[in-house]
Amino acid sequence: MTSPADVPHLTPNQINALVVLMVEARRLTNVELRDLAGFALTGKDNEKLVKLGLVETDRTHRPFSHELTDEGWRVVRQLHTAAPPKQGGSATRSLFVVLSNLHRSLDRLRLSHGDFFKQTDASAPPASEPRHDAPAPAPTSARDVEALVRAAYRDLAGAPGAWVGLADVRDRLVDTDRTALDAALRAMVGRQDVRIIPVANTKSLTPRDRAAAVRIGNEDNHALAIGPA
Repeated sequence: MTSPADVPHLTPNQINALVVLMVEARRLTNVELRDLAGFALTGKDNEKLVKLGLVETDRTHRPFSHELTDEGWRVVRQLHTAAPPKQGGSATRSLFVVLSNLHRSLDRLRLSHGDFFKQTDASAPPASEPRHDAPAPAPTSARDVEALVRAAYRDLAGAPGAWVGLADVRDRLVDTDRTALDAALRAMVGRQDVRIIPVANTKSLTPRDRAAAVRIGNEDNHALAIGPA
């Protein structure tokens, strides 16, 4: 079990809210929460999650909307290691069983929670219509950058599928624009042969590792593996 410092004491309703926000991986209004899970995040439950820095609530207009913070993602990923609240009953205990098995499966697949639950393009809101009087966007070189990443990986990895630190990859591609490289890495997550994950033991990370991380699915990722084609 983790210590109280790792996972704060939470009520069943607060836990349910964090889990729903995780699996939806987006900002949800109270109306959407009621439709999806049968409850809204209000009152003391909302106040505590905001005070703990786990949820960001937009109160500028109704219905209020909520989204996990970085700390919220960290805590909800660690819930499976905490003891279920005694007042939660069988439903909450069953949820913890699901979370434990989910964590084990994602660890086996080398997938992060954020990557697993991220919204697909099909569920994203449609893009606005392009302006016909606006200049055409400059062509991107995403494929070229991806090719550079793959070449760097081949040089660094002992074998296909071996884990390589993103810090080492960035060192090989020091002349590549950081924004373009990050965009290429995020795009590569969708490739069947690519895995990009966070390091589970964050205490082992060096400042160099942290600086080289790429933000994907609301969490920093530090390691890259590319399997055989």
